[in-house]
Amino acid sequence: MNQTPILQADGLVRSYTLNRGVFSKGQTVNAVNGVSLTLNRGETLGLVGESGCGKSTTGRLLLGLEPLDRGSVRFASELMPDIKDPKWKTLRTRMQMVFQDPLSALDRRWPIGAQIGEPLDIHRIGTKAERLERVQALLADVGLRPDQANCHPHELSGGQRQRAVLARALASDPELLVCDEPVSALDVSIQAQVVNLFAELQQKRQLAMVFISHDLRVVRRISHRIAVMYLGEIVEEGLPDEVLHSPLHPYTQALVSAVPHTGRKQKRVVLQGDPPNPASRPSGCTFHPRCPVARPMCAEIVPALRAASASRKVSCHLIDAPEQKEVA
Repeated sequence: MNQTPILQADGLVRSYTLNRGVFSKGQTVNAVNGVSLTLNRGETLGLVGESGCGKSTTGRLLLGLEPLDRGSVRFASELMPDIKDPKWKTLRTRMQMVFQDPLSALDRRWPIGAQIGEPLDIHRIGTKAERLERVQALLADVGLRPDQANCHPHELSGGQRQRAVLARALASDPELLVCDEPVSALDVSIQAQVVNLFAELQQKRQLAMVFISHDLRVVRRISHRIAVMYLGEIVEEGLPDEVLHSPLHPYTQALVSAVPHTGRKQKRVVLQGDPPNPASRPSGCTFHPRCPVARPMCAEIVPALRAASASRKVSCHLIDAPEQKEVA
């Protein structure tokens, strides 16, 4: 695997103002707060966490679909251009997004073949005959029949629609895919088929992928590395087996313990209270109000995401403390 990063994000910050009125400034919500990550060519990074933790916003920031308040994104060593810059439109041929709901991502009035070929038309890739041939090849790559090019989205199953969305994302032969919960809307029996398809295409095309999901089992099957997010921040990052078999951060431990494991007993870590309001972030470690092993220092000092081993990073003051236990 080529270790030259295809994507590098440093200190990404994105905030929104809510409830702005005539006589009030509104509340500022930091959806993403200082996220940094690196993605190599041909590598898949799984981004996991509870709903509302900032995963989807991070994905959009990585592609330049939303403006940054602070921080930077580099694609192939070049700074990501502004979405209004013509260079960004050209760059879109090299990076694409796969959305969560395939039915919403597709135009119900257009046949599937026309939608798969739309990126080729927009970017003027090939002649008309070459585009038609490319669409047929893409249908085959994602496991759809040639005749299904004439079908409209409502005539396909959920799994087939997601395959069509993937085919459209692959039309311009991108180097990077950001997949935002791409299988969460599918039945469990279909999820495995689509995840296997992602893995096959990723290996065949040497794609770099950011795979966003709340399902740890799905992420483990497809990812080379996993990053865990909480309240807009990455709290743990490492190899899938490391993170999921021996989680270090108390939040990761709670996530892992909630996943059913047939045939083995495990201690369930139950978090106290509800997730904090992003508009009123806790001081120090943002997880400390719910952390079962928090110390006074956790409420005062923001922990840095630091190396716990050669392949592991954790944002926790207590990872070396003897009281800190792994999930059984």
